[in-house]
Amino acid sequence: MKKGSEGLKSIGRSLRFGVSRAVFPEDLKVSEKKIFDPQDKILLTLNKLFIISCILAVSVDPLLFYLPVVDLDSNCIDIDKNLAITSTTVRTVIDVFYVIHMFLQFRTAYIAPSSRVFGRGELVIDSAQIAKRYLRRYFIIDFLAVLPLPQIVIWRFLHRSNGSDVLSTKDALLFIVLLQYIPRFLRIIPLNSELKRTAGAFAESAWAGAAYYLLWYILASHIIGAFWYLFAIEREDTCWNSACKSTPSCKTDFLYCGNQHMDGFETWKNNSSVILGNNCSTDSDPPPFDFGIFAQALSSKTVASRQFVSKFCYCLWWGLQNLSTLGQGLQTSTYSGEVIFSIALATLGLVLFALLIGNMQTYLQSLTIRLEEMRVKRRDSEQWMHHRLLPQDLRERVRRYDQYKWLETRGVDEESLVQSLPKDLRRDIKRHLCLALVRRVPLFENMDERLLDAICERLKPSLYTENTYIVREGDPVDEMLFIIRGRLESVTTDAEELKFVASQFRRLHSRQVQHTFRFYSQQWRTWAACFIQAAWRRYSKRKNAEMRHREEEGEDTGLGPVDNSVVGGSTASLGATIYASRFAANALRGVHRLRNMKSARELVTLQKPPEPDFTADDSET
Repeated sequence: MKKGSEGLKSIGRSLRFGVSRAVFPEDLKVSEKKIFDPQDKILLTLNKLFIISCILAVSVDPLLFYLPVVDLDSNCIDIDKNLAITSTTVRTVIDVFYVIHMFLQFRTAYIAPSSRVFGRGELVIDSAQIAKRYLRRYFIIDFLAVLPLPQIVIWRFLHRSNGSDVLSTKDALLFIVLLQYIPRFLRIIPLNSELKRTAGAFAESAWAGAAYYLLWYILASHIIGAFWYLFAIEREDTCWNSACKSTPSCKTDFLYCGNQHMDGFETWKNNSSVILGNNCSTDSDPPPFDFGIFAQALSSKTVASRQFVSKFCYCLWWGLQNLSTLGQGLQTSTYSGEVIFSIALATLGLVLFALLIGNMQTYLQSLTIRLEEMRVKRRDSEQWMHHRLLPQDLRERVRRYDQYKWLETRGVDEESLVQSLPKDLRRDIKRHLCLALVRRVPLFENMDERLLDAICERLKPSLYTENTYIVREGDPVDEMLFIIRGRLESVTTDAEELKFVASQFRRLHSRQVQHTFRFYSQQWRTWAACFIQAAWRRYSKRKNAEMRHREEEGEDTGLGPVDNSVVGGSTASLGATIYASRFAANALRGVHRLRNMKSARELVTLQKPPEPDFTADDSET
């Protein structure tokens, strides 16, 4: 209770002092108030559905004009009850969407006019201010449009189907539908404008936009056809009333079905065909009653048909035909209502036809605007080449490049589209498009993410035709190309430019990047292969020498200890022999070692490539 009283007090203060709570759209999402953002995607979808429901509503209302029908057997005007039930049910369902939209209007925030000076403005989320704004602007129109007056009239007739009710129902439907058509049409116009302002356009595709305006033209034809049918019934009723007044045995109530119980009806029924045929026939030439533009509906028995589909299609065709021709083939009578209807038809046809052609041309031109720009650019290029007297081979190269670029891009400047986006979004798009391509290069594979992002940010798409020299030897290198698709031939005799480019990278101090340089260098690969072979040969020979040394030592120790029982002369000579053999073995071992070292030096004849000094440029700068 306390919370509710505080809410009522805040609403009272807001209405009294005009104080409104305003937030930005991003803050509305975290707000506890159940207020909708006017630019919310769900609300935009609901607004589109509501516009469609409004179009369906103004399409269903003319169906009520088809309810009166002429009964040729009884010569009376009746109401088609099956069509009445169907049309009122459909209209009630559509009005439910209208009521839902009215409820959403009380919960949809709006941009405060005072906050539009800077930025996009703040949203007013005070429910009292929102309700006050809606009640002051569109509530009355929505309330009048959603009133179920036609349903009440028809349901009343269905429960009291007397003869006198046919005339009152027919007149009430004409008056009510015309009255409610004004607010229903007036509500579509601002809602459509608001949807275009928030969403940018009602239809995102060109074909949908063209079909949208074509639908309005067909809807106008449907409305004109329904009015033509109802006015034909009215002219038939006028002729019958005129004939009835000149006949003493006729009462006007006999002209409406449901009065069979009245006195004198049987007498009138027996004579009605002759009396009405003589006064209101459309077969004789000239007819006794000038029906004007409505004679076609009477002579074709359209007003007497209870088959709704055939009757609807015929009236729709009549409306579309005369709306497109601006009513030029209409032969009107002197009846003022008929003349006014014809004038309105011609004026409406002129306006709608101009709007249809203009809007459809605008939407359909958006499909071919790129092609037209290409044609203008190609014509300007041809005039320029002719003015500058370019040779034929250069002209062919220019034409071939323009044609190839058009086939690849269809006139869309991808770089300008990306550059118009915010920086973070542009970086993410560039990273998505180019990061995998850059990482395919071994040089950039091991670099850090920031440097890769900087490289991706500066990449631009480029196209080259066949037999195009991308860069020539001796030209300064000012760009790096990543070949995505195609065939490229590269021939060079110098690498000074590549050395200059490599020296500009300050991130190459990484040992892993240096190893990458060596791994993909042909000179380093050749030297590494030779170095490995020489090392293996040295290892093999050293191993063999060690094995021979162990064998020789084994032979030396295999002589055993000297016997002391030997006589003195033989003992001295034997010791000298042992020392001499050991000296010879050591001398031979030294000779073999020198020979192996000399052969190893002879194997490594290929010089080691000089390593790049990555710190020299840093010390100079």
